[in-house]
Amino acid sequence: MPGEEGQRHRRVWTGLLPPLLLLVVVLGAFGLLLIHRSSGTSLPGGAQENPAGNGYDATLARPAKLAPALALRNHLGQPVNLTSYRGKAVLVTFLYTNCPDVCPLITDNLRAAQTQLGAKASQVQIIAVSVDPHGDTRAAVASFLAHHRMVGRMQYLIGSPAQLGRTWKAWNVGSTRDASSPALVAHSALVYGITASGKLTTIYPSSFTPSQIVHDVPVLASR
Repeated sequence: MPGEEGQRHRRVWTGLLPPLLLLVVVLGAFGLLLIHRSSGTSLPGGAQENPAGNGYDATLARPAKLAPALALRNHLGQPVNLTSYRGKAVLVTFLYTNCPDVCPLITDNLRAAQTQLGAKASQVQIIAVSVDPHGDTRAAVASFLAHHRMVGRMQYLIGSPAQLGRTWKAWNVGSTRDASSPALVAHSALVYGITASGKLTTIYPSSFTPSQIVHDVPVLASR
């Protein structure tokens, strides 16, 4: 009978639902694992992330090597070269002015760290490199620095797509415009700590605390 046949089919599907749901969960978890592995951060010079140690409060880059070349112009048109800051700790990060979340967070926490360092703030130079060659105009950068009270406290480097692209490649920094929202850029959100001798040594995630920078700057500046 039609009614009995329908009930039989419902019983079959009811029995199949639990294993089907389990399969969906397993496949979903496997997919997330693949995404996580494929999106792992690549560090400059083939370094790997290692636990904090050696006097630092941050994740270490091992092996510590000389930081990649970094020579661009800031938003005022002045040339800036990483090597000119030998003798100081240098913090390098990659930002864009239209960023709605992580870039303002990084910038504000770097400013807070500078403030907390007090007189020791002279031991460190902060450098931001644009990941948005079209949106980060001189005017946009000037406004960003003023808004975050970083005028004179951070070098913000800009350039053409080709110029910045070479820097991104050297530092293994991703920069991909969001196809669904062209004003947004997906990019690496790390801060790199460079010693006074020019070695890339520490790595800070976007969620770093100012106290980590305050602790590590004197150590970076002494090595």
